[in-house]
Amino acid sequence: MAKSVSPDAISFILANPCPNSSSDLPEIIVQVLDLKPLGVKHTFMANDGKMKVKGLLQSTLSTEVASGKIQDRSLISVLDYTLNDIPTKNEKYLIISKCEVVGPPLEEEYTAEVKSEDGGIAKKPKHEIDVKIETNNNEAAGIFLKPKQPVVTKSAAQIVHEQHGNMAPSARMAMTRRIHPLVSLNPYQGNWTIKVRVTGKGNMRSYKNARGEGCVFNVELTDEDGTQIQATMFNEAAKKFFEKFQMGKVYYISKGTLKVANKQFKTVQNDYEMTLNENSEVDQVNNEPSFIPPTKFNFVAIDELGPYVNGRELVDVIGVVQSVTPTMNIRRKINNETIPKRDITIADATKKTVVVSLWNDLATNIGQELLDMSDKSPVVAIKSLKVGDYQGVSLSAVSKSVIVVNPDSPEAEKLRSWYDSEGKDTSMAAIGSGLSPSTNSGSRSMYSDRVSLSHITSNPLLGDDKPVFYCIKACISYIKHDQAMWYQACKTCNKKVTEAVGSGYWCEKCEKNEQDCSLRYIMAVKVSDGSGEAYLSVFNEQAEKLLGCSADELNELKSQEGESAYQMKLKKAIWVPHLFRIGVTQNEYNNEKRQRITVKAVAPIDYATESKFLVEEISNLKISK
Repeated sequence: MAKSVSPDAISFILANPCPNSSSDLPEIIVQVLDLKPLGVKHTFMANDGKMKVKGLLQSTLSTEVASGKIQDRSLISVLDYTLNDIPTKNEKYLIISKCEVVGPPLEEEYTAEVKSEDGGIAKKPKHEIDVKIETNNNEAAGIFLKPKQPVVTKSAAQIVHEQHGNMAPSARMAMTRRIHPLVSLNPYQGNWTIKVRVTGKGNMRSYKNARGEGCVFNVELTDEDGTQIQATMFNEAAKKFFEKFQMGKVYYISKGTLKVANKQFKTVQNDYEMTLNENSEVDQVNNEPSFIPPTKFNFVAIDELGPYVNGRELVDVIGVVQSVTPTMNIRRKINNETIPKRDITIADATKKTVVVSLWNDLATNIGQELLDMSDKSPVVAIKSLKVGDYQGVSLSAVSKSVIVVNPDSPEAEKLRSWYDSEGKDTSMAAIGSGLSPSTNSGSRSMYSDRVSLSHITSNPLLGDDKPVFYCIKACISYIKHDQAMWYQACKTCNKKVTEAVGSGYWCEKCEKNEQDCSLRYIMAVKVSDGSGEAYLSVFNEQAEKLLGCSADELNELKSQEGESAYQMKLKKAIWVPHLFRIGVTQNEYNNEKRQRITVKAVAPIDYATESKFLVEEISNLKISK
């Protein structure tokens, strides 16, 4: 039996802007009108035949739109929603985080049918405004007002405001405690309250910049749906909440602000990040049902780990355990402390293996469990691993890493089925094998992913979602020497130092004063190939290969032999062809996104290898024709 639009669906939503649980909702079916894309989300008008309200489909539903399941004039059943105020406008937005299509698109906009006075059926006129209340008259049955009261047309915002104002104090308090799911938050909302568990807590860090000194720390928060967000606190807020936030505890949080996440530094999968100030409210949940958020994975195949090498982004992997080493004790250089370590080797359906290093409790507890059952080749899903370049590509657990043994998931079942049927008898190769020593830091051969410069510069959105990596063959056509080409660095940690009061150099990270410092390159160069040109950012190790000397040596040459010798040294690096392994990301400056290209590795041309590469490219062209 075909389903129809729920009568008074919009009225119910206005009266219940943020239901406590989606399981308590009645069936709410509305029609989608005027569906339009808005980035990865979609706006629309929700229509029940009598009233309309502006709506927003979250990015998690974009695949439903792209596949054609949700179309203009479709009927959808709303399973989870939040009704948000837009502070800058007197409007409300229905934000839908979960829904399902219950019927094909109608031929026209749905209008409710009402009984006329003569007993017949009359279609209700279409409305030109978002939300309008029907009034009593001689032609249509609507909402009956009290006798001798003037007819008043009210907006959706006014309706909800009056409902909230007429509540008893205890009911208003319950209203303010209504919980917003993290997926529904955006920077344009007014007041909201979230209920989250602390699943990650950073250390208190000090900083010093042109505006002064301060402290900062951040936490990772997860709601009962498994959605995560990073919250950052500075100075007074950091001091106020550092002790209050405890790992594993559940909190109500309100009066925070959101902004678009800096993808270079974010540690969770969320388009936004949260900032809490000293006026924010954080209350621990006591004497209430708690929750354990599900662990959500975003798996990366082993043969696709290369682009993440030595990057900030943590990865999730799933694999079959091939081997487990005994526990070994490693002595830290920083504080001479001894910590336990254990290595496990995992493989997946790409027929590649990778070594995962476990530390501390993960090495002694779950690591021992894996060693005991290693003969059964268990499947492990591991969240939040750092990708390093040891032996080409390697993985290492961090403090917030999570390991699930034999998880109950479709990915685990598929991997187990593959391994039992063919994987256990298949020859596996380590992901890091075959990388030349000069390109380990670039994570791929210099002859992988070769593109022209125009391929990068003509695609301004490259690197918007996550960093992308390519190889190019180009010549330096200009070195930007009119700005600082190096910075003063700590000899211990390579971080920037400042001149100390009196003498010496102060390192903020090491928190100590040193008499000497080193110079490290930070250059901007223009490179050119047959298709165009682009500016690249080049750092110390790669710049030394290009210029043939260290920053200290170049500075000494400039001070002792003068500007002409300095310029001559730079000129020697011009128009010399090189192979570059580059990373492309998007940086935001003054609310404008800009493409940034960074050199990850550089190598001189090996003409024998280059010739073989070109011959293969020509052969591929012939085959494609």
